[in-house]
Amino acid sequence: MELIKRGAEAEIYKAKWMGKEIIIKRRVRKACRIEELDKEIRKRRTKEEAFLMAEARKCGVSVPIIYDIDTIKAEIIMEYVKGKRIKDIIDSLDEEKQRKICNKIGENIAKLHSNGIIHGDLTTSNMILKRRLYFIDFGLGMKGGNLEDMGVDMHLLMEAFNAAHSNPNLFDWVFEEYEKHFDMADEVRKKIQEIIRRGRYMRRVS
Repeated sequence: MELIKRGAEAEIYKAKWMGKEIIIKRRVRKACRIEELDKEIRKRRTKEEAFLMAEARKCGVSVPIIYDIDTIKAEIIMEYVKGKRIKDIIDSLDEEKQRKICNKIGENIAKLHSNGIIHGDLTTSNMILKRRLYFIDFGLGMKGGNLEDMGVDMHLLMEAFNAAHSNPNLFDWVFEEYEKHFDMADEVRKKIQEIIRRGRYMRRVS
């Protein structure tokens, strides 16, 4: 196996499995937690992430195919999507292609939110283009999220665009499609503005 990413919660490996190129996402042991509690948390989060990916697929959002789940090892064995991260390509595209991708991002997030799915880490690093747009890494997600959670999801994406990408219109293009497909988009927009105000207030008082 080839380790391709090590995060605080999980290690991501590229490997071969039954003749296929795959990704293995393995949740790592947290030394600061009691061992039995740690096992239970990793088992639960592995099952929850697999469930969210299945739910996302049901509502029409492309995600890697899950081949197997090992709750003892806290692993998800899934399809290797051999595409390009949106983070790596969007700045090199012309505005027409950027807008098309951003509209597709907005449409897909609307599908997730319409079905109560919160991604939890909406950044352009977690979106892959391979003929169609794939969403990956639902490890911080949840089902049944409320308006606050949706606002946090979208605010995180807005911050990711502002921090990592040069075109200031990208998030606006995401949102214009999001509001076409999600009837609570106006409330989410208000929640984003509220989150921004809270952030400014916290910076002033700190």
